[in-house]
Amino acid sequence: MKIAILNPSFGDNFVRVARWAAKSRGRVQRHPEYLLTAAQVLIDAGHDVIYVEAAARNFTPEQSYEIVQAHKPDLLVIHATTPSIYNDIEQAREIKKRTSCLVAFIGQHVSAEPENTFEIGRGVVDFILRHEYDHTLRDLANGVQYAENLGMSWWDGARIIHNPNRPLLDVNELPFPAWQLIEPEWYPDGGKKFPFLTLMTGRGCNNGCTFCRDPQLMYGYKLRNRTAMKVVDEMEHDLKLHPQIREIMFETDTFAADRQHVIDVCNEIIRRGLHKKISWSCNMRVNTDLEVLPLMRESGCRMLMTGFEFGYDEGLKAVAKGGVNVNMARNYAVRANELGFTIHGCFMIGAPGETKETAQETIDFAKSLPLDTVQITGVASYPGTAIYRWAKEHNYLRADDWREWLNAEKEQRTLLDYPQFSSRDIDEYIDKGLKEFYLRPKQMWKMFISIRSIGDLLRKLYGFKAFVDYFAKKFKDLISAKKGKNTNIEFSVETADSQSQKETVGV
Repeated sequence: MKIAILNPSFGDNFVRVARWAAKSRGRVQRHPEYLLTAAQVLIDAGHDVIYVEAAARNFTPEQSYEIVQAHKPDLLVIHATTPSIYNDIEQAREIKKRTSCLVAFIGQHVSAEPENTFEIGRGVVDFILRHEYDHTLRDLANGVQYAENLGMSWWDGARIIHNPNRPLLDVNELPFPAWQLIEPEWYPDGGKKFPFLTLMTGRGCNNGCTFCRDPQLMYGYKLRNRTAMKVVDEMEHDLKLHPQIREIMFETDTFAADRQHVIDVCNEIIRRGLHKKISWSCNMRVNTDLEVLPLMRESGCRMLMTGFEFGYDEGLKAVAKGGVNVNMARNYAVRANELGFTIHGCFMIGAPGETKETAQETIDFAKSLPLDTVQITGVASYPGTAIYRWAKEHNYLRADDWREWLNAEKEQRTLLDYPQFSSRDIDEYIDKGLKEFYLRPKQMWKMFISIRSIGDLLRKLYGFKAFVDYFAKKFKDLISAKKGKNTNIEFSVETADSQSQKETVGV
């Protein structure tokens, strides 16, 4: 079968495969490791596959149409997101009109909202491949009878049929992503060595954070690690395929959750000498066993992307960030800093029960830690997540349409709005936190003296430009809004309009 996998564009710099689908404030892009793993599954099954990276490359819809049309696919696969769902359906409609292909949608949004997707995509969407879709897509392409293809919802012309869910697969059976279909240079990120690739050491998560989509909608609440041999085999494969890459990012949500897995991976990296060829970074939780950190550092781990989230224990409990507390987070940060890791801290504003006072506690906590960079976001509330259901039930969600998940700039909007802490308050404290953290002389000096190479300098310049562009745009938007109202209110970026999910990268 001839298959086209499309990661559709949705305006410039829309990040489709990140945890939050939006135009990134840091103008970063995420690698499509899940999509390309599924692509390689199809290639291994003998299918003719193209991958169209329209999002990261800022293609116009017409450019995507022409590429896909030239392939003459039998099947079009589209990764859809909550804010872009109408756009995704319209692009599928045009391609279907030009090629008469079948259309399958995948991703978190359609897994959470299959009925609604079929409703607004009537006549366009033929299949929704729910949750972990690799083998469901393979079986569809292989001609398995629709009624027998587990994990698939489909339109039979008269009604929607939801087949039973597919059991979670053995991650060690999966091939390496089809990185031959992309160029690493398409995916900038000011916090990583450039160019880089991502690598999934496993799927699933043992934790139950209410805001996180992937465990709830895609890969389940059981961490399924690949063997250390497989992980390091993929590192070697990536270096052979793209020898220009300078770093590998272990994008798994909880790489260090299994102590023995971490030890095995690090020892295998050292045994093969890869730590002398390339650095790696990973996502971390603060309840990681601190005894594994020296071995991680020895094996070439450079940066720890760490979910601190809040600076007070009640906020952590409010989003079910189990097994962690503020004291644990501080001990983790101090030890990681002592060992020479670069630490990127991830924080949020807008937990259930949040107030201005608790939001400031998070900001002050971030400033008190030995962190190199931070990102501060609003708490996300995507369909299918526990926090989305809770917010809907209590009337705390400020959105009636999927398009309202973004503002006019296609950046994330703050959707949670509490009686004691409004969406405007959340936005204000996100901006306040970013400025208070980065504009301290101590922090600016720390970032300056950490420059060790031209690559370090370029990354910091990239992040600095994103920081300036973000606040410059807010200034311009606010001035325009005030001109429209013909007022002379004094401007202050401390009181921001509709912005959320603010990010910054390695400035």
